[in-house]
This record gives sequence, structure tokens and C-alpha cells, in this order.
Amino acid sequence: MAKLSIVARDKKKERLVARYKAKRQALKEAGEWGKLDQLPRSSSAVRIRNRCKLTGRPRGYMSKFGICRNQFRQMALDGKIPGLTKASW
Repeated sequence: MAKLSIVARDKKKERLVARYKAKRQALKEAGEWGKLDQLPRSSSAVRIRNRCKLTGRPRGYMSKFGICRNQFRQMALDGKIPGLTKASW
């Protein structure tokens, strides 16, 4: 499980990105790079880290499901993901 402070920091970045999204887009289209530099650094969308919704784990993230590989495997074995069966041959 990730530290709660790190997860909270990422949520704060997500709110900041949402707040400045329209303004950043307008400045990019106008080509005003100097004014774009004056906005908060964390308001850029590339600074958001994808994290598991259950544990906050940053690595092994599966974007289709929104969880990490460990939780995906556990949920698949428990039958909690509809339409998914373990392969065997």
C-alpha cells in the first residue's frame, strides 16, 4: 500500500490540472509560452501519475481496469472481474 501522503499529493495534482486545463489550452493555442511558464508547474497533465484505485501502487498499472497487476490477478482469481477466466491449456 502506498503512503497516504503520496496518494493525497496526486489527488491534489489532479484537481490542479482540472482547474487550469482550459487556461493552459488557450495559452498553447495562442503560442504564449512565457505566460504558460508562469502557471503552477503541477498544473500540467503529464505530472499526474497513474495509481491503483485500491492500493495506490504506481507501478504495474492497468489503465483498462484502473488497478495494479497484483490486485487484478487477485480479483480475477476471486471471480470479481466479470467475463474473465484464468487461462489453462
